[in-house]
Amino acid sequence: MSSSTAVTERQQTSTTRLNWLMRLLVIIEKAGNKLPHPFWLFLSLAILVMVLSAIFSATGLSAVNPATGETVTVTNLFSTESLRTVVAGATDNFVTFPALGLVLIVLLGVAVAEQSGLIPAMLRGTIANASPRWITFIVALAGSAASIASDASYMIMIPLGGLAFRAVGRNPLLGCVVAYAATSGGYSAAPMVNSMDTILGGLSTSAAQIIDPEYVVSPVANFYFNFVSMFVVAAAITLVTELLLSKRADTMELDEPDADDPENFDVKMALDATEKRGVLISCLAIAACAALLFFLAWPADSFLRDEQGGFGPESGLMGGIAAIIGFGFFIVGIVYGYATGSITKTSDIPEMMAKGLLPFVPVIVLFFAASQFLALFKMSSLGEILAIRGADFFGSLNTGTFVILLGGWLLVALGALFLTSGSGLWTLMAPVLVPMFMLLSISPETTQALYRIGDSTTNIISPMSPYFVVVLGFIQRYKRDAGIGTLLSFTIPLSFAMFVFWGLLFFLWWALGIPWGPGAAIGYEMS
Repeated sequence: MSSSTAVTERQQTSTTRLNWLMRLLVIIEKAGNKLPHPFWLFLSLAILVMVLSAIFSATGLSAVNPATGETVTVTNLFSTESLRTVVAGATDNFVTFPALGLVLIVLLGVAVAEQSGLIPAMLRGTIANASPRWITFIVALAGSAASIASDASYMIMIPLGGLAFRAVGRNPLLGCVVAYAATSGGYSAAPMVNSMDTILGGLSTSAAQIIDPEYVVSPVANFYFNFVSMFVVAAAITLVTELLLSKRADTMELDEPDADDPENFDVKMALDATEKRGVLISCLAIAACAALLFFLAWPADSFLRDEQGGFGPESGLMGGIAAIIGFGFFIVGIVYGYATGSITKTSDIPEMMAKGLLPFVPVIVLFFAASQFLALFKMSSLGEILAIRGADFFGSLNTGTFVILLGGWLLVALGALFLTSGSGLWTLMAPVLVPMFMLLSISPETTQALYRIGDSTTNIISPMSPYFVVVLGFIQRYKRDAGIGTLLSFTIPLSFAMFVFWGLLFFLWWALGIPWGPGAAIGYEMS
């Protein structure tokens, strides 16, 4: 057999596999499109919970909570007393929803840092002067860190990735894909606490309190793991890109840009002198804020410590971490704004805060439906019973914690193909997984870390993701005939690499018993 024939057969086999995968993704897309909008999904689930509560209450379904020894029975939510509570509590359910306040207070600060131009400038500055040898790793690392800009990170990083690769003489299409994979796949890996941490922490807290009413999952619960994950995700993307994808990208013929299509896609990469000065002053402001926080927390009787003089969940530092983070973003954003002239008067600041919150209005709307669903789920006791029965089932199998975590990891990854909203999927899964794993001596922080790697890595191959179409549009500016198959041929290897590398990090971390974040343990002991 000649070498050309062998190459042709390998290409045909590769095409056949890709066509099979594309058919599978089409099925996933059609199935996902039949799901209602998450708002209606959670309201429908709330109604379903009420119906099921009436049915199982009538059948006498119950379970014994091993944490308290008490028998848990289902509460009929259609009873007169329950309906009165449901109606009267709708407002409190929403207002006291843990994720709501945490997210808003962080976003108010992040909005100033983003709208003043600080966050985009820092991302651009990271890439602008990158060495050609390190360009893939730097773009991937910047993409993983870009989650501090929330969903705006996609619109910043994808075109920047293409421009950065083109600037060093490499295929810009590959640069767009690397940036997209790192931004989406590494969304839960970040150098600092962001809005996603506050959302997940709030949802995990609600779920954990099904078993332990006093349990609180801090926004920094996975900080250590997230920080290290940022480098692991970037390394996985770099390895696959350099060893596999770059060879394919080098054989692609790109189209000449249209005369009326701006070369930079309205994105400037290099920082000008004013922006550099602003970033430098902002970095000094960050250092000053950190020094001030350290100074305030140093005294043994500091208000940032708890009654025992430590930094536990009840301390001012951990209890107010969301406000501290939001205030930090607020200060450095203002400093950058005045240094660069993007803020000229004090009235600009609240306007930036309001504008920065606009993209998150749909999330707040979703929170209303999610808060009602979670409140009814908890009130019915169905979640507690399901967690107890599920824990009993897994315990009877004697499979060990590793297999249980592996199963949860795969379940989340599969769910993320259909529901690509990180907060939406965790709202659905947390009330079952968190309490069930707690009864199996797995801490909520561990379950949340597991969720992060399962959810993030499969998003980049899901046609249900709104940014799947966005990145396709960007790569078509370089290659007009690029389609879904072209994009998948790049993102599938990247998704698999992140899934494996990040998963190995998780299980190694878990096996060594390293805390996921400040005060966040691996296991959970019932009192």
